Amino acid sequence: MIDAQLLRDNPQKVKAGVVAKGYDVRLVDEAIDTDNKWREVLKKVEDLRRQRNKVAKEKNVDEGKRIKEELKKLEPELDKLEEELIKLLNQIPNLPDESAPLGRGEDENVEIRKWGNIPNFDFKAKDHLEIGQNLGIIDFENGAKVAGSQFYYISKDMVRLELALLQFGVEKLSEKGYIPYITPDLAKSRFYLGTGYQPKGPEAQIYEIDNEDLGLIATAEVTMAGLHADEVLRKKDLPLRYAAISHCFRKEAGAYGKYSKGLYRVHQFTKLECFVYCTPDESSKIHQEILGIEEELVQALGIPYRVVEMCTGELGAMASKKYDLEAWMPGRGGYGEITSTSNTTDYQARNLNIRYNDGKKSEFVHMLNGTALVMSRIPIAILENFQQADGSVVIPEVLRKWMGKEKITKEN
Repeated sequence: MIDAQLLRDNPQKVKAGVVAKGYDVRLVDEAIDTDNKWREVLKKVEDLRRQRNKVAKEKNVDEGKRIKEELKKLEPELDKLEEELIKLLNQIPNLPDESAPLGRGEDENVEIRKWGNIPNFDFKAKDHLEIGQNLGIIDFENGAKVAGSQFYYISKDMVRLELALLQFGVEKLSEKGYIPYITPDLAKSRFYLGTGYQPKGPEAQIYEIDNEDLGLIATAEVTMAGLHADEVLRKKDLPLRYAAISHCFRKEAGAYGKYSKGLYRVHQFTKLECFVYCTPDESSKIHQEILGIEEELVQALGIPYRVVEMCTGELGAMASKKYDLEAWMPGRGGYGEITSTSNTTDYQARNLNIRYNDGKKSEFVHMLNGTALVMSRIPIAILENFQQADGSVVIPEVLRKWMGKEKITKEN
């Protein structure tokens, strides 16, 4: 949620940020108008409550009745205006960081750097789906039969690969002070709405549970943001660093183009997520820390990639600044996103009422998230970049201690 005081003090700054993100600036004017009406009614209600206390002491019964009747009319109006105001404040996106590149679409994202050597095969390279089907380790046909399109089974060494990646990620993140968690796969609407995941509309992601205030989470960001909801954290305990494993469920409604086949856009996958609570003065530094961890993990796997900074029009509602790591994917002959990391500043913390106290005052924390390893897209990069002419796949060296072998080959 946008800071209402910022809206009052600097509406032009809010409007500029809204425009930079491609949102309708009329939202700001509507919120300002509603806020003015709400404050006007609030003043009347507070004045009447003070008068009520005064006449109660004076035992002025008639005046007390008159005030009671006025409050009876004004208090529901105040509640309605407050509800409208909160709704509008939630529709205004988090303002982009001043350093975020201006732009409207993905073509205006900025490439920061590249790492690794793109493989040069002396045979016709296959995409991950063909590789996985030939090896008998990925099965979309039965996934569709049992659960519908974009669901799948994995088996044999693909299962071992996923578990090895999780072990590798948890080990590395634990060394860096990130506390491992496994979270619930369900959350109440307050938490998926509060972190920006919508159950309805063209951007819908959440599968809701009928007759329950529950939805399947799209990421552990939802459950880790909810972990400290309505708490006041101690400044000396910050930053709190977490490494959270969860299953992720996404509707992925709409068309996503020719590169969506196979594992790239699926309805269910497993993910290891970095999540950090910190003070405002630390968040920029920690954002770079998370990006560095993502790069370190992908470099250890030997996957060529590039770092891309999202332009303002690609940041979404929650993020003030965001980076993606895009791996080279031979099957598409180009780069595809495998991780992202976002600084949401205090935007989600306002929604979920999470503060910290330094002994003198309490302020909203800053919250950051970042994909460490996602078990759908990282395997795409491994299968495609390390494929061999005979159809086998070389396993990255850092995973071999868990997999107990050097190659994935077709099993009889």
